[in-house]
Amino acid sequence: MNLGFERPWALLVLPLALFLGWWLVARPPAALRFSRVDDLPAGDRLLVWLAHAPEWLRGGAIVALAIALAGPRTGVSSVEIDAEGIAAVVALDISSSMLAEDFAPDNRFTVARRQVANFIRGRTYDRIGLVAFSGEALTQVPITIDYAVLFRALDGLRVGQLEDGTAIGTAIATAANRLRRAPGESRVIILMTDGENNRGEVDPLTAARAAAAFGIKVYAIGVGSEGVAQMPIGRDLFGRFQYATVEVHIDEELLTEIADLTGGRYYRATDAAALDSIYGEINRLETTEVEVRRFVAFTPRYLPFLLAAAFLFLFELGLRASPWGRVP
Repeated sequence: MNLGFERPWALLVLPLALFLGWWLVARPPAALRFSRVDDLPAGDRLLVWLAHAPEWLRGGAIVALAIALAGPRTGVSSVEIDAEGIAAVVALDISSSMLAEDFAPDNRFTVARRQVANFIRGRTYDRIGLVAFSGEALTQVPITIDYAVLFRALDGLRVGQLEDGTAIGTAIATAANRLRRAPGESRVIILMTDGENNRGEVDPLTAARAAAAFGIKVYAIGVGSEGVAQMPIGRDLFGRFQYATVEVHIDEELLTEIADLTGGRYYRATDAAALDSIYGEINRLETTEVEVRRFVAFTPRYLPFLLAAAFLFLFELGLRASPWGRVP
């Protein structure tokens, strides 16, 4: 936090105030009957200093008023940075099938969420957004460079927050809507899903063509092992998921076509290491120059100086009205 002034020209009053205070104190009082203050008795010397105190108080009040008039404030001004980056929206599947336990010792959702967090952690000036989807899609965070907001949103995601199912088309359409007005040429959707499109009113290929029309590439990631996995098949009376060993189904043909239509790529992530390599490749996407602006509101700090000036003025008036405020 930096201290600045809204009207720094007001600080030019300070040298004048200091000079005035010095002159008022240094000039010889008319009623002084001794050649040196040191020749006065101790009690009389104290009275002389008290007699000069109003001038010091007035000078201090003027200084405090000058600082208050200058408008002290804390904060920083806007910062503009030319950098290179991409605009990306991560569309993360949070359907119940993401609880499949084929990424031992964790389930698909835990591993996918951790990899998304690692991807964001590696960003500097990329604008990132987050969409969660299952039977419907919901924007969790619009595109931003405030990565702390993204991390909080990721931590708050839970399987079961939305109606169950897999609405891939709706997820792509929601993410594309967030990206279509983003500046720059590199705009991508990172689609992470483990299933087949079975919900939503938007056809996945139609959504992919619309994204491609806006110059948005879709990088699709099929999350899950091949063969069979422990998959949730329902809930018990206490709301807990019940698991069974079932065959894994990921519509790789659809995800590949979506990626091809938009100029992106499809990846199959069968384990956490595969996800690492996939995100490493996405990290090497072509970047474009962007201008980053950060704005921080200033907090005014003039009130303490204004109160100090008022106190010093009142103290001066009170001292002048007392017997101690006059030169002996």
